[in-house]
Amino acid sequence: MSGPVSAQAIHVGSDLDIVRIRKVVREHAVAAGLSLVDQTKLVTAASELARNTLVHGGGGEVTVSTEGDERGTTIRLVFADRGPGIDDVDKALTDGFTTNSALGLGLGGARRLVHEFHIDTEPGRGTTVRIGFHAPNRRGR
Repeated sequence: MSGPVSAQAIHVGSDLDIVRIRKVVREHAVAAGLSLVDQTKLVTAASELARNTLVHGGGGEVTVSTEGDERGTTIRLVFADRGPGIDDVDKALTDGFTTNSALGLGLGGARRLVHEFHIDTEPGRGTTVRIGFHAPNRRGR
C-alpha cells in the first residue's frame, strides 16, 4: 500500500469541534496500530493544536490523513487558521510560554509529542502547523 489511505477535513469553530478532532485522530491512531501510549501522545498534541487554532487563530480547519507503505503508516495532521499569526515562533516554542493563563502544553509540548512538526506563520497571515506520527509496520513480529 502506498499513498494516502484516508483523509478527513474538520472545521474548527467551537469546543465541540475539538472533541470531534480528538475522536477522529484516535480512530486514525487505532487503525494505524499505535500503542495506547502513542495514541495518547498524538491525541494530546492534536487537542493542543486544535485549541490553539480556535483560541489564537479564531478558528480554522484541521485535516487528518493516513498514508502507508511497506515500512508502516504515518498519520499527518494539518492545522490551518487565518488568525493574527505568531510574532516570535522561537519564543512561542519555548517551554512554559503562554499568551494567557491557560495550563496547556503549548506549541513546544505538542512538538515533543510527535515525530514531525513544522510551523508556517507570519503576522497578519495566519498559522499552519503540520505534524506527523509514524507507526512502523509490525507484520512478522
